[in-house]
Amino acid sequence: MAGGYGSRSSVVVTQSSASSRILFVLTALPLSLALFAFVLQWRGGGLLVDPARIGQLAGDNSRLPGVQPLDSLSTPTGGRVVTNSDCANQLFRGGLSGFPYHPGWQYAIPNDVTPKISITTSTSAGLDQILPWLFYHRVIGVTNFFLFVEGKAASPNSTVVLEAIPGVMVIHRTKELEDKQAKSRIWGETWLAGFFFKPCNYELFVKQSLNMEMAIVFAREAGMDWIIHLDTDELLHPAGAPEYSLRRLLQDVAADVDMVVFPNYESAIERDDIKDPFSEVSMFKKNYDHVTKETYFGLYREATRGNPNYFLTYGNGKAASRIQDNLRPNGAHRWHNYMKTPNEIKFEEAAVLHYTYTKFSDLTSRRDRCGCKPTKEDVKRCFMLEFDRAAFIIASTASQEEMRRWYKEHVVWTDKELNLKLMRKGLLTRIYAPQVIVQGLREAGVFSNALLAGQMHLEKTKSQEAALSFVSTPNSVAGVATGEPTTASKLQGTSKEEMGGVGRGGIGKFKEVVNEQGTDIRKLLEISTDTMVYAVAPLSPPDMEQLATNSFRI
Repeated sequence: MAGGYGSRSSVVVTQSSASSRILFVLTALPLSLALFAFVLQWRGGGLLVDPARIGQLAGDNSRLPGVQPLDSLSTPTGGRVVTNSDCANQLFRGGLSGFPYHPGWQYAIPNDVTPKISITTSTSAGLDQILPWLFYHRVIGVTNFFLFVEGKAASPNSTVVLEAIPGVMVIHRTKELEDKQAKSRIWGETWLAGFFFKPCNYELFVKQSLNMEMAIVFAREAGMDWIIHLDTDELLHPAGAPEYSLRRLLQDVAADVDMVVFPNYESAIERDDIKDPFSEVSMFKKNYDHVTKETYFGLYREATRGNPNYFLTYGNGKAASRIQDNLRPNGAHRWHNYMKTPNEIKFEEAAVLHYTYTKFSDLTSRRDRCGCKPTKEDVKRCFMLEFDRAAFIIASTASQEEMRRWYKEHVVWTDKELNLKLMRKGLLTRIYAPQVIVQGLREAGVFSNALLAGQMHLEKTKSQEAALSFVSTPNSVAGVATGEPTTASKLQGTSKEEMGGVGRGGIGKFKEVVNEQGTDIRKLLEISTDTMVYAVAPLSPPDMEQLATNSFRI
C-alpha cells in the first residue's frame, strides 16, 4: 500500500511541475513579445514624422531630394523630432525648421541641379492650400513656381508670404497684364477659339492658357528645362522614380521626348468632413491608362456609383513639356509646338493626384464663382463636364441638408465592402506619400517659417519707399529686395515674338489689326488651319457607350 501511494504522489508532483512550466511559458511569451515590440517602436518612432527619413519608406536608405543627412540637422531637442497631433492649427504655429530649410531661406537643393523644373498655376486659393502644395512640390524636386493669383491668393497678406519664398514669382491680374494678354497671338488663332467669350469654366480655361503662354517666357528666362501646369488641388506623384523624386523621373526621359503625360488619379474621400485634403485623403481612383481594359469596363457601373462618369471631373491627365523654341500651351492639360508635333509619352506609374470635391464647401464655392442659371440648358454654357453641371444645380437649388445628402451619395465612399472589392481589383489604391511629406513639413515648422519670413519681409520694407510699391503694386515677384526684376519690368521687356511663343527666329508672317478707335493693336500670326491642333479640354474617361462603339480615347 505504501509503495503504491508513493508512486501516485510522484506522478502528481511531476504533472504539477509540467503544468507550472507551461503556465510560465504562456505568461512570459506575450510579455516578451510586447516588450520587443515596444523596443522596436521606441527605436523607430521617428520614421514617419522625420522628413529626412521618408525615403526609407521605400525600403532603402536613399533620401528625398534636398534633404540633408540627419547628423547635419540641429534641433533644440538634440535631434529628437517633436510631434504635434493638432494638425488643424499646425500651419500657423511657430517652430524651428529642421527639414531642408534654414533661417534666411537657404534651400538645400543646389543651384546647379538638372533638370530644372518649373510649375505654373492660376489660383485664387488661400495660403492654407497653397503653402502645402508649393512646398510638397519643392520637396520632390521643383525649383521654380510662376503663380498667377486672384482672390485670396492676391491679398497682401498672402502675396507677402509667397514673394518671400525663393524661386516663386507672383503675377497679379492687373489691367497691365490684361492689356498685355489682349495682344497675344492666341486670339487670332483657331486652336482655342471654341472657348472664347463663354462664362465660368470656359473663361477660366482661356485665362489659364494665356497665363501658360506667359509662363513659358518666364521659364525660359529663368533657365528652366521643364514646365508643368497644375492647379493647387493637384499633386504630382512620381511613382517609380528613385527617392520619390520628380527630378530623377524627368532626368530619365529620353532626349527625343518633348512632352510627358501624367495620367490623373482622382481622390475618393471616405468622410464628408474633410478639412485638409492633402493630409486626410489617402484613397484614389486609378486612371484608365493604369488599369486593364477588362477591369475598367467590367467594374465600370460599380465604380461610377450612379454618377455621369467614372471620374467626377476630367480624366485626361496633365503634361510636362521641355522648354524649347516655338512652344505654346494647348489648353490647360497639354502643350504643343508651332513648328512640329511634339513627341509625347505617358508615364506608366507616375500620376497627378487630383483632390476634387474633397470638402463639402467645394459645392458652394464653385457655385459662388459662376453666375449661370441653375437649369440643365444654361449650365452647359458654363461647365464642360456633366458632374460639374449637376453639382452646380444642386448647390444652387437644394437646402443644406439636401446638399449634404447628395454629397454623401455621389462623392463620399462609405461602402467599405465596395471599396475593398475595387481595391483588390486595382481600380482603387492607397497612396500615403503626400500625407507623410506634408505632415513632415508641418512638424518641421516649414509653413510657420514661411509665414514668419513673409511678416519679417513686410516689416523690413514698410519703412522704405519701395515697400509702398511692393505692397500696392500687384506686379511683384520674389526677390524684389535683392534687386531681381519685377514682373512688371519682365512684362515690359518681353518681346511680342516671345509673348507669342515664337522664341528665337520666329515663324510665319505677322499683320497688324487696329480696332475702330485705333488703340488696340493685336499681333496675329497667319498659320495654315490644315496643321492646327485644337486645345485639349478637360475630358471625361471613356464610358460604356464608347466601349460599345470602340471610340474611346484619352
